[in-house]
Amino acid sequence: MKIDRQTRNSILLAAVQIAALVGLAWYANRLVEMGPTDARGWRRFAWPFGEDEAPVGRAYSGEHHDVYVWLTLGPGGDCPEGVPDDAALERAVDIRLLDPRFQPAGPGEPLRVTDLVGRTRVYVHKRHNRSPRYGEAVAIPYKCDLITAIIDGDARDPAKRKAAHEFLESNTVQVPILEALEDR
Repeated sequence: MKIDRQTRNSILLAAVQIAALVGLAWYANRLVEMGPTDARGWRRFAWPFGEDEAPVGRAYSGEHHDVYVWLTLGPGGDCPEGVPDDAALERAVDIRLLDPRFQPAGPGEPLRVTDLVGRTRVYVHKRHNRSPRYGEAVAIPYKCDLITAIIDGDARDPAKRKAAHEFLESNTVQVPILEALEDR
């Protein structure tokens, strides 16, 4: 049986449409599995650290960074001075949770998040292919509690760092922290 040209074209068009619908369904399913994003495109993902490494927190992925945020309740900071220097920052946040090869790239600096002032420091290590990997440790005291974060991404770029710091100020991060503080 011979199929005419118009029938062959119709079959081909139907196959292309079916393939496009299957691809669209796969993409939509992937987005649903990944969960919702906030207005700036940050998406929450599973907490990667064990409770013996860091208190359970929240992990987010954005365009340029992954951000891990957790709350350390109790006198985690140098109460009432907060996080006055790099030594206090390193006691509060162990960036080596991500990779033990991280080393400080320079001195830390003060960081303002909302109306709180904490401290941040950039770290770097060389990967096996010799490309640098950057991370940033952040500790922000609130009374005698500490809001701690690790930002994994290109911390050399001021615009990308600013985007990650603005994310720490967003409702996506602040609301769960405030709820945790109220629940204690």
